[in-house]
Amino acid sequence: MKILLIFLTFYLISAAVRCFSVTGYSGGSVLVESWKPWHKNNAKYMRKLQNTKIINNSKHNQWINEGRFTLFSNDNGELMIYIRELNTQDAGSYRIGVEGQWFNDMILNVKEVSCCKVSKRVMVNIGETANFSCEYSQNHINDLKIIFKERKDSIKELLYTYKLFNNRKFSISDDKHKNLFIVRITAVTPDDGGVYLCGVWINRQSYSYSIINTVHLHVITKVGVSRVSGSSGGRLMIKCEHPQYKTNPKYICKESDGCSERKNSGVQGEWMENGDVSLYDDTRAGVLMVFFRELKAADAGTYRCGVKVSDYTESFTELQLSVRHDAKSVTESALFGEEVNITCQIPEEHEVHFCKDDDNHICQTISSSKVREMSGSSERNEERVVTVSISNVSVRDAGVYWCGAETRDTYLTFISLNTKIQLNLISESIQIVCNVAIKHFYAESQRDEC
Repeated sequence: MKILLIFLTFYLISAAVRCFSVTGYSGGSVLVESWKPWHKNNAKYMRKLQNTKIINNSKHNQWINEGRFTLFSNDNGELMIYIRELNTQDAGSYRIGVEGQWFNDMILNVKEVSCCKVSKRVMVNIGETANFSCEYSQNHINDLKIIFKERKDSIKELLYTYKLFNNRKFSISDDKHKNLFIVRITAVTPDDGGVYLCGVWINRQSYSYSIINTVHLHVITKVGVSRVSGSSGGRLMIKCEHPQYKTNPKYICKESDGCSERKNSGVQGEWMENGDVSLYDDTRAGVLMVFFRELKAADAGTYRCGVKVSDYTESFTELQLSVRHDAKSVTESALFGEEVNITCQIPEEHEVHFCKDDDNHICQTISSSKVREMSGSSERNEERVVTVSISNVSVRDAGVYWCGAETRDTYLTFISLNTKIQLNLISESIQIVCNVAIKHFYAESQRDEC
């Protein structure tokens, strides 16, 4: 009888519900191992006690997500719990389980600590080494530090500071004097892009981790360098070509600003203003057109004209923009129905570009049926004079025109418009003369006409 009682007591203890406590920080995340099997064919649930349902009877092979709360299967087929962007209202008791199999109770504590709200963006060129640091509070100085990476349907443990790793790709070092650890990734490839989670191992018995920093690593590929020049007070059109990514989002940004302000059209197939530039995303050709409506000396610098290949990889052409001070402005007048000739100087071996402002201040190319081009010599050998003729001038031809040079490079085309032409229309005076006036002017003949 005693033996049976001892056996029964042991059975009840071993089958008892597992309960554990986890501590996270406001703004951070927690990642917890359940130590229980996923059971892919059974529904999972997660609820905050007092019957607040978060995830209810969901069936998925590997990953169940509901807002900031996620259940997923790790590489060992065990259920993991992941809660992001913690706030103090998340504190409390939770029950997580698999229908008909098991459940665990978890007590979540959420603390306020200034160091643990950091989400950072790191950009690295393909083939280079990525370095990023992760801060932690003083009370975690002796805890193990660990790095995870988010995958499509899981979170992968990469390495931790328990022993030295013989890994040429990833390394981690803990600087306890500065309360931070540094992660290094060598010979970065596009596959290295993504979300990394910097954590501390807060409970070795429950295998729970507090995520203190989230690092978004973006891998960028520079496909080439182009030198672009324009005239202060003039206009500049840059056409960035991405034929293999026609419908992908495209942008331009200035490196001196850390590319923090990425300008894009926001819509496809339509001109949109963004600050001092207008942008047009041509998805049929895979071209982003960037139009500086009035170029300034402050616009000089290095730019990236890029395309988003995936969430964490992008490709760009580096633009080195210089600004000259050689803009010109002229006024021309023409009679209705006649032809007007407009001259401008462009560098030798460049194509001439002639266009007219529309209502949105975008310079539109003129129909070839209205325009003829003639080239001549210039006093300066490095330039040539181009004469543009507009035939059969009408009211619609009046307005502002621009003339400049078009330059083609491997990955882009740029058009520098440095000559502004104001075209005005004039008409011959028409004088209506009555009989009296004619008698006055033609007194000798005494004709009566009008």
